Amino acid sequence: MTEVATPNGTATRASTPRRRTTKAATPKSGTPEAEGKPAAGNVQWDGPGSLLQRVILPRTGDPLDVRALYLDEDEGNRKRSTAESRTQLNMGAGSEISFASYFNAFPASYWRRWTVLESVELRLAVDNECRIDIYRSKADGTQIHVRGVVLGSDASGPGGVHQGRFVLDLQPFEDGGWYWFDLTTDDEPVTLLEAGWYSPVDAPGRANVGIGITTFNRPDDCAAALVALAEDPLVLESIGVINVADQGNRKVKDADAFAAAAKALGDKLRIHDQGNLGGSGGFSRGMHEVLTNSDCDQVLLMDDDIVIEPDSVLRAIAFSRFSEHPMLVGGQMLNLQARSHLHTMGEVVDRHKFKWGPAPHVEHDHDFAEYPLRDKDSKDLHRRIDVDYNGWWMCLIPRTIAEKMGLPLPLFIKWDDTEYGLRAQAAGFPTATLPGVAIWHMPWSDKDDATDWQAYFHLRNRLVVAALHSPYRRGGALIRDSLKNTLKHLMSLEYSTVALQELAMQDFAEGPSALFEQLPTALGDVRKKRGEFPDGQVLSSAKELPLPSMDRVRASRFLKPPTNPITIGATLISGLIHNIMPVETQHHSRPQLNVPAQDARWFLMARLDGATVATSDGRGVAFRKRDPKVFWTLLTTAVGNHLRLAREFPRYRRLYRDALPELTGEKRWSRVFSGS
Repeated sequence: MTEVATPNGTATRASTPRRRTTKAATPKSGTPEAEGKPAAGNVQWDGPGSLLQRVILPRTGDPLDVRALYLDEDEGNRKRSTAESRTQLNMGAGSEISFASYFNAFPASYWRRWTVLESVELRLAVDNECRIDIYRSKADGTQIHVRGVVLGSDASGPGGVHQGRFVLDLQPFEDGGWYWFDLTTDDEPVTLLEAGWYSPVDAPGRANVGIGITTFNRPDDCAAALVALAEDPLVLESIGVINVADQGNRKVKDADAFAAAAKALGDKLRIHDQGNLGGSGGFSRGMHEVLTNSDCDQVLLMDDDIVIEPDSVLRAIAFSRFSEHPMLVGGQMLNLQARSHLHTMGEVVDRHKFKWGPAPHVEHDHDFAEYPLRDKDSKDLHRRIDVDYNGWWMCLIPRTIAEKMGLPLPLFIKWDDTEYGLRAQAAGFPTATLPGVAIWHMPWSDKDDATDWQAYFHLRNRLVVAALHSPYRRGGALIRDSLKNTLKHLMSLEYSTVALQELAMQDFAEGPSALFEQLPTALGDVRKKRGEFPDGQVLSSAKELPLPSMDRVRASRFLKPPTNPITIGATLISGLIHNIMPVETQHHSRPQLNVPAQDARWFLMARLDGATVATSDGRGVAFRKRDPKVFWTLLTTAVGNHLRLAREFPRYRRLYRDALPELTGEKRWSRVFSGS
């Protein structure tokens, strides 16, 4: 090890830079073993300790904004530095690069809070003299210089490699904070051969994960995820099995990239063709197969339509192995459409309204290309965010928890991951959503899932999970909030959404015994019901219809939202009165307006008789048409349903809670998978 420092921790610098040493042979990316003991030909580290988090670099061809997730550098340094592999960086003379980045800084507060470790060790190897400066942050974003050292100012190790090892205390991170380091070169170039964050002791247990992927008619996306997992040797070594529940009619086996993935994965890859049982059916199959047909110590659930940073798998496993008590370890969501954006940092459930949402103090859609981790406007990223659950775009569940908790509920989609997190939390198994563990996924803003066919599953499953986990005998504010949303949908001319909510409440009232029966049929029933209403029928473009009749100046006045109780009440009354008045039928053939998706708010739509509204993804429009008879029929039914639910909710709580063991048990799910 080469480390030069004065007793007080400040760096000394050699008076004359050392002559450049012979460069070590380039190690292949990802070949060190999982326990931090690299194979022959790579940098060797003596003593105990396990790899927690590799320092990794952008892929070849990644755009500049994605590079910001790995390196914090200005334009001049970027031109002088090139990634030789995913773990090696060539730095030009006179360069300064910071690893205060999303994927390379160390989220110390999470390790402090949830694991048994009291310190972490930064290890790095270079081929020439350079300076390393180590920093940490506090929960409020304050940055503190920890240590500065010159590497390479004395004799190098084997092959001209200079190694640095720095043991860093985790105690100052109770509420938040990260560690990171900067590298500065002098008048000669330097190659960072390898770097990583290590534990001071060997990890308990094994790195042996069973992955469950659910896919439905996304064969290319699924195959690409398999390739990403297979191409990193270190990740591949940690995988015991990958179970793919293929529920579509376009099979992953037919994807162009599948053959290469299958060859690399060998007998670790198992494809299970089954009917479309939704996300909960696919993830249940993946978990079931791991528990019954493997000896894997961890279950990792992943979506198919993602781009994964493979090192995230290793980081989640390492965090799980060092956790003080068994817990779920989730990955954060990066925005697939704006890849430097952190879309979802962590989520919680409002127990009063029983709705999910962002955890306190998270920053929505943070752009690291614009605001790096060290930026003063990124201070919320330094807090530790505590969560109730993690979405199953990426979530690791220790085998011990899965065996005790059972499988997911048969909910098809929506709320299955939330319910599992709440169920685990109630049993004493928390969830951590760990920064630096992440996938790229399509953002919620590109979906209409609160108003399209998924509205049925949103409400039915919300009621099911509330019956199981609400602390309130009559559901708290859930029923009032649901009725309020129903009125908004009606005012917005979203009649199909309200009709699906009516169906959802009816199916919930049938009780828990109907959930498995509805699993294979609910989607077809829901799509059929939605298609009965104009707002449930999507046209390719507004150009299929005549030009809108309302002048734009008048329309712009309607776009201003009411901002106080008086104007909100007046607008609501005006909308209700409008829905008593006869419809001007010409507006059902010629729309009054073409409304962008983000402008289709209730206070605008309630004033119209007909308008096209674009879908969130911009691929089509729905022609919404006011119908007073449908409006009042749906509203009357909705009020009756909600009153009945308020009266009967205590009974539903008992029914669903008594049925939970069967709904999540291996025996009942096995019958579903066998088709019996």
